[in-house]
Amino acid sequence: MLVRSSFAALLLGAASVLAKTCTISPLGKGQDDTSHVLSAISSCGNNGNIVINQGTYNITRKMTWNLVNSHVDLFGTLSFNPNITYWMNASNTYRVIFIQSQASWFVVTGKNFTVDAHNTGGINGNGQTWWNYFSNHAKADGDGRPVSLTVFNATAGNIKNFHVQSPPFWCNAVANSVGITYDGMNCNATNTNPAFFGTNVVPNTDGIDTYRSDQINLLNWDVTCGDDCLAIKGNTTNLVVRNATCRGGNGVAFGSLGQYVQFNDIVQNVLMEDVTMTRINTTIQPGMKNGIYFKSWTGTVNGSPPSGGGGGGGFVNNITMRRITLDRVDRPVHLYQTNGGHSADAPSKLRFSNLNFDEWTGTATTSNIVDIECSAGAPCPGMTFTDFNIVPPTGSSPSFICKNVASESGLPVCSASGH
Repeated sequence: MLVRSSFAALLLGAASVLAKTCTISPLGKGQDDTSHVLSAISSCGNNGNIVINQGTYNITRKMTWNLVNSHVDLFGTLSFNPNITYWMNASNTYRVIFIQSQASWFVVTGKNFTVDAHNTGGINGNGQTWWNYFSNHAKADGDGRPVSLTVFNATAGNIKNFHVQSPPFWCNAVANSVGITYDGMNCNATNTNPAFFGTNVVPNTDGIDTYRSDQINLLNWDVTCGDDCLAIKGNTTNLVVRNATCRGGNGVAFGSLGQYVQFNDIVQNVLMEDVTMTRINTTIQPGMKNGIYFKSWTGTVNGSPPSGGGGGGGFVNNITMRRITLDRVDRPVHLYQTNGGHSADAPSKLRFSNLNFDEWTGTATTSNIVDIECSAGAPCPGMTFTDFNIVPPTGSSPSFICKNVASESGLPVCSASGH
């Protein structure tokens, strides 16, 4: 017994020796920190610990962190150089997110890792330069604007207490990953240029897009943006969202789905609890467009991705949205299946079913409280509303629209034209 205990102690001692720690600080103003940071990841990212001290790290090129059985304490800020011409060159970014050929400048991959930013560290995307530029330049999906933080091909990873300031495009994306938990994520895309106050010059600043990923947890999120607070895209399964605040933008999106004719998009087993959508100062950033909305392309192919598409199949099933609070939202519930389509298109074959809207409270800016317009080619069963209390503007009557809905319960009246 004594021998076994001594052997166990030896093993524990060996493990502690093998667990290396790398600690770095910024090189200083005007210096390029990219190689400095990557060297620490290379040395200690496998069975080790990395401590990135407080301060600003100047990042000038794309960067991958391959983390295996490791822990990163990110006290500092990774500041990505706002050289638009450089980043818009496809060779200078990663294209690991298949959908719409989106670009990434920072990818975290690997297994059994934690990146803890301790509510002091994270990313500065220096987005204001981008927003100023694109206020009078054309924008298109897949044009090269980079996602700030991409978790790709990862298993059992944790991102904690992380801040992303001024993302030029999506704040986060998780793709081709399993068992990823984000606990404490703050994304802030706020225009500070008075020349654009009152207009939305921060489009496509989604809080996160999930794609081809399973067992994802989004806990304690705070997102200020000009687009989707959370975007649940194809083949997202077993997703939990809990305690999220969405400030401005388009609300929570399921979709768009069915863009790629050769694929089926499946979204299944989603639980959202304690989510708030609130309108912010409209003199600076207008819009709180939706509460939660669902969208698919039509059944006809119109062009090719990343900007065109359609004709894809699949389904969305078993979605529970519980304790949702809305503050002056334009469309509390919206479902449509004609994204990117034309009037003569074939109806979508992608089916939405078993959508559960439980314990909703708050206010809308219009009388259009529920607008569910399912495809004639895939009528929606199982639309269930429980304790659903969204108040329209004073003096107006609420409208509930249900087109091609196979079964619905819980609303006072839900007709094809509303009332």
